[in-house]
Amino acid sequence: MQISDLYKLFQNNPIITTDSRECPTGSMFFALKGASFDGNQYAAIALEKGCSYAVIDDKQVLQNHSDDRMILVGDVLTTLQQLANYHRRQLGTKIIGITGTNGKTTTKELIATVLSRKYNILYTQGNFNNHIGVPKTLLQLKPEHEFAVIEMGANHPGEIKTLVNIVEPDFGIITNVGKAHIEGFGSFEGVIKTKGELYDYLRQHSTDEKQCPIFIDETNEHLTNIADGLQQIKYGNNGHVIACDPFLRMEYEGREIDTHLIGSYNLCNCLAAATIGKHFEVSDDDICKALAEYIPSNNRSQLQKTKDNTLIIDTYNANPTSMMAALKNFCDMKVDNKMLVLGEMRELGSISDAEHQKIVDFIAQNDSLNSALVWLVGDAFSKTDCRYRKFKDVEEVKSAISEDKPKGYSILIKGSNGTKLFQLPELL
Repeated sequence: MQISDLYKLFQNNPIITTDSRECPTGSMFFALKGASFDGNQYAAIALEKGCSYAVIDDKQVLQNHSDDRMILVGDVLTTLQQLANYHRRQLGTKIIGITGTNGKTTTKELIATVLSRKYNILYTQGNFNNHIGVPKTLLQLKPEHEFAVIEMGANHPGEIKTLVNIVEPDFGIITNVGKAHIEGFGSFEGVIKTKGELYDYLRQHSTDEKQCPIFIDETNEHLTNIADGLQQIKYGNNGHVIACDPFLRMEYEGREIDTHLIGSYNLCNCLAAATIGKHFEVSDDDICKALAEYIPSNNRSQLQKTKDNTLIIDTYNANPTSMMAALKNFCDMKVDNKMLVLGEMRELGSISDAEHQKIVDFIAQNDSLNSALVWLVGDAFSKTDCRYRKFKDVEEVKSAISEDKPKGYSILIKGSNGTKLFQLPELL
């Protein structure tokens, strides 16, 4: 079946599902395959539960069921991506593509919050920023959407190139580049090259008649070094931190803004959103209100006060860049009885041992942290040379809390998502 023909079916059945447990009436089931599952095996069930059509790539399933609502294609994932790109082209919505090592999800949320003050916006929900989440987001575009903010993530070379060719963004922003997923990228230079694939696309598609601008942190030399040949809308020097104890108070365009964000490192995220809003003629009043009213979620820089402790929860992910930024911010916080619960930073490959040692050395050498109660979680931290308490996994931490619960502390909880430290706040 041609994509144009499949698109006609999608227009009449505009809900995409890849989960046979969620099959609302008028939806289309795409039978994706993974390491431990094959969606083709659930196509008949999806049709029984309410899907109008099932897109499959296993001929045997079609032979077994002989259902004309099953659509056989060469590869389901490729078809999903092609359909998303076709839909994006039909609507022509202005799209801002965003990637980066750290801060891309928060920045995406802030951009959407600011632009929503004036426009009808579609934006990536949560962190559905991969080869499946991106096309599923694009397929939610409606004619009434004036802008879309699409987040793109990567953990190996070439992934951003694949995603930008699906999204075809009109504007781009790379929040930053840092030491993350080194195991997949091979080196820090590999990270820069892959994130820079967003710039490459925009550079290739900019013409005298149509520019594809980037919004760029002019204080970040890693980004400015790869931005030649692009129309650059700069930020980074158009505001500063006033205070951060614990929430970020910032100055922007002569105005003070009290945010609900933890960490001075969020200044650049806020300035990016403000600059994008200003470029698209959102008023300064609306920009400031949007930044002030935004409340983070999803275990990213959240402040939570419990009966016994004050928690700074940043458990969604961790890499050497974001871990050090969080520690430096915690250093600057004027609170007593500091405690650190740090989960290992994963996917660092050959640099893992050295980077984890740098973290414990920083803690030991910093006057604001060397007297703190420090708990380290995971195998990578177990290999470090330090005097701090070490735990094999989150289950051991939970046992320690049940035996002798810390009380009266200000606790920073940060680690890679796989360490499951997000299970701890309810216990502390």
